[in-house]
Amino acid sequence: MDYNHEHKSDRIGWIRAVVLGANDGIVSTASLIIGVAASQAAGDNLFTVGIAGLVAGAMSMAAGEYVSVSSQTDIEKAELTLEKSHIQKNWTLEVEELASIYQERGVESRLAKQVAIQLMEKDAIGSHARDELGITDLSQGNPLQAAIYSAVSFSIGASLPLLMILLVSETTLIPAVICISLLSLVVLGSISAHVGGASKTKGALRVLFWGCLAMAVSMGVGSLFNVGL
Repeated sequence: MDYNHEHKSDRIGWIRAVVLGANDGIVSTASLIIGVAASQAAGDNLFTVGIAGLVAGAMSMAAGEYVSVSSQTDIEKAELTLEKSHIQKNWTLEVEELASIYQERGVESRLAKQVAIQLMEKDAIGSHARDELGITDLSQGNPLQAAIYSAVSFSIGASLPLLMILLVSETTLIPAVICISLLSLVVLGSISAHVGGASKTKGALRVLFWGCLAMAVSMGVGSLFNVGL
């Protein structure tokens, strides 16, 4: 019997960074181009505006991801240091604490204590990190990796609507940007959901809705400030 028991949880970290970066790159750059184009303010400088948005957005995503993941890592390290101190000072109390967690999950009292003792004798801090604090190897992120993934994926996503400025005429620019952006969002949502083992339809509709909303609002704001009038 061929039984495949592969889980997707080990992909959460990089999937999140890539999807967030690419999605933000597509939506923010497309919205910027549409908003400025609707205002008729940029003219021949629209491509420069788009490039500036790409660079600024990629750097912002990288910095944001690095700071966010670093902050999470710092908090987890502080919690582990505190827990290690507790274990060193009062081993018995920490055994009881771990055993009570297992009892709440349905393990019989005596067995729960035996399991707690055995696990702590093998890896005390690891047991408490996992079962008390919810800290695992899968939950811990790499700040630099997250920053790079976000910046690169943002740039790739942003390049799609930006490319339309070079390929289509000014009169068809807005429809072209909307079409390529929405198509890209649908593909991105489907792929990310598939890789994560979730519903591809749900993933595609989720990013499609928010992409449409962002571009519609940007077009409306741009039209209000139509400098060509």
